[in-house]
Order: sequence, then structure tokens, then C-alpha cells
Amino acid sequence: MPERTTRERIADALRERARSGSALAAEFDLPRSAVYDHLDHVAQSLPDGEEFLVAPPTCRDCGFDDFDEPVNAPSRCPSCKGERIEEPQFVIEG
Repeated sequence: MPERTTRERIADALRERARSGSALAAEFDLPRSAVYDHLDHVAQSLPDGEEFLVAPPTCRDCGFDDFDEPVNAPSRCPSCKGERIEEPQFVIEG
């Protein structure tokens, strides 16, 4: 049986439970930037009946959660300029 690709293994992990980009990076020994690239592809290649859901990043200082790109790990809040940003969480349901 062929070995599963990194994207297939990430998708399998997200079917189990929600995870952040940092958690996936640690679990799969990848740079966080590579994880976000994989997540974009995973989201686009799901079979019918499955949904890629994102709990957006949230500023811990002011509560801002309307980031332009939710599949990203922003370093700074555009509203209050704070740097205490809760990472987005990703999950696959269906």
C-alpha cells in the first residue's frame, strides 16, 4: 500500500479534531508556512460532502476577528496593533 502524502495525513488529522497551524507543524515536523500552503490545497481538494471549517484568528487584546485571510497566522491585530493573536483552528467535517 503506498504511503499517504503529507496533505492526506493533514486532512486525516483534521477529520479527527480541530488543530492550529502550529499544532500541525509540530505534529508533522514542518515549517508553519508550509502547513498553511498545504491547508490551502486540502481545503480545495475535499470530496463532496466534506467541509473545511476555519475558526478565524482572534486578537486576545481587543477581540478583533475580521481578518482578511483566515487561513493565515497574522502577527499583529489591524485594529489595536496588539500582537497577542489566537491562531485560527481548522477542522474537516462531513
